Amino acid sequence: MRVLELAAGVALLATCLSGQEAAVSGAGRAAADKNAISAAALAGSKEDPAAFERGAKLYAANCAGCHGAVARGGVGAPDLVRSVLVLDDEKGILIAPVIRDGRVDQGMPKSSLPDSQIADIVAWLHVQTYAAGHRSTYAFQDVLTGNAKKGEAYFNGAGGCHTCHSPTGDLKGIGAKYDGFTLQARWLQPRGGRGGRGGASARSAIKVTVTPLSGPPVTGTLDRVDDFSVSLRDAGGDYHSFTRMGDVPKVEIRDPLKGHTDLLSKYSDADIHNMTAYLVTLK
Repeated sequence: MRVLELAAGVALLATCLSGQEAAVSGAGRAAADKNAISAAALAGSKEDPAAFERGAKLYAANCAGCHGAVARGGVGAPDLVRSVLVLDDEKGILIAPVIRDGRVDQGMPKSSLPDSQIADIVAWLHVQTYAAGHRSTYAFQDVLTGNAKKGEAYFNGAGGCHTCHSPTGDLKGIGAKYDGFTLQARWLQPRGGRGGRGGASARSAIKVTVTPLSGPPVTGTLDRVDDFSVSLRDAGGDYHSFTRMGDVPKVEIRDPLKGHTDLLSKYSDADIHNMTAYLVTLK
C-alpha cells in the first residue's frame, strides 16, 4: 500500500510539474505566494527564505492548478502536505529526481524546469509540511469576513441567541473587550478546554444530581461521567463517586451551555463569520 501511495503521489506531482503550466488565476497565485506561512514556520523549517519565496511563485504557476494554492490537494490530485514522499524527503533526494526525470513508462514526461527551480519548489513544500506539523507556528488570519447585518438577523432569528443573550445586557461592550479571533473562539466554545469543562466559571459549570436506590440525592458540579461511573463535588467541596449500572443510580445533568453545544453541528461557515462580524460591533 505504501508503494502504491508513493507512486500515485509522485505521478500527479510529476505531471503537474511537467512542461504544461497549470492555469491559475491571479488571485490563486497571490494566495500561493502568501499562503499564511509565519516567520516562525519558515525559520523552524531551516529552508532558505529566498528559495521559499521563489518556490511559492513557481508552485503557483506550475502546481496550484492541480494541488491547490497551499498544496492541500484538489480534484484527482493528492494532498502534498500529507504526502509520505514529501514528508520523508530530505534536501530533495526523493522529490527532485521524480520531478526532473518523470516516469516515461507511466506516461509522465520529464519536467522542463531546471534543477534550481525544482529545488525552490522542494523548499516551499518543506515549509508547508513543517508548518502543518507545528501548530505554534500557525499564522492566524483575519476572521472578520462576515456580514454584520446577516449576523444580527441570525442572532435574533434562526440562531435563537436573543432568547438567552442581549446586545444591551450581558453582551454589551463585548466587541471592545476581545479581538475578532478571540471573540469567535469564545462564543463558539464558551466553556473552553478540550474536554469542555476546563476553566468553567461557576455560572457555566455543569451541574448533576445523582439519586441512589437508597439514601438522599446528591447534587454538585459534575467532575466526570461515562457509562460506568459518575462523579461530582458538592457545594462543600466533598468528592462523590458512583458506579453506574444502566439507569441506576438516576443521573440528571443540567448544562447551562447546552444550547451552544447543540448548535455546533448546525452552524454553517457563513453563520459563524456573520455572527462574529456582528458581535464585534457591540462596543
